[in-house]
Order: sequence, then structure tokens, then C-alpha cells
Amino acid sequence: MSHASMLKARRKHQKNRKQRDLAAKQEKRAAKLALAGPVVKKEKVKKERVKKEKVHVEKVKKVKPTKEELGRQAAKKSGAGAGKKGAS
Repeated sequence: MSHASMLKARRKHQKNRKQRDLAAKQEKRAAKLALAGPVVKKEKVKKERVKKEKVHVEKVKKVKPTKEELGRQAAKKSGAGAGKKGAS
């Protein structure tokens, strides 16, 4: 037997085996469906959608610091720098 005819025979054998297996599966499935009986569908229940309410956030206006507060902040900044390690 030549190599080509061997391959041909192999392909034919695989095809036949696949068809037999498929037929057996289909029979099994059909028997299972027959045992199950008619299918009763459940009614679909629609969930009510809840609309999200938009919360309006009022923007807070920035208040400009007074001259006194600016002076205090400047004093804090200049005083804090002197206590650091690297400062001389």
C-alpha cells in the first residue's frame, strides 16, 4: 500500500468514526429531550428602573483673606524655615 492511499484510508476511517460518534450523540440527546417532556417557559419579570436624582451642589465662593490674615501667614512661613536642619 502506498503512502498516499494509506493517508486516504486513514482520512476515510476518521470521517466514518466521526459520523458514528455524532449519530450516537444525537440519539442520546433526543432520548434525553423525550424524557424531559414539554418545556414550560417562565414568565419574564421586568424590574422597575429607579431614576437617580441629581443633587445640585452649590459652589462655595472663595473668600479673600484680609490684610491681617495675610500678615500672619507670611510670619508663619518665614518663622518655619529657620527651624529646618539644612538652613544656616
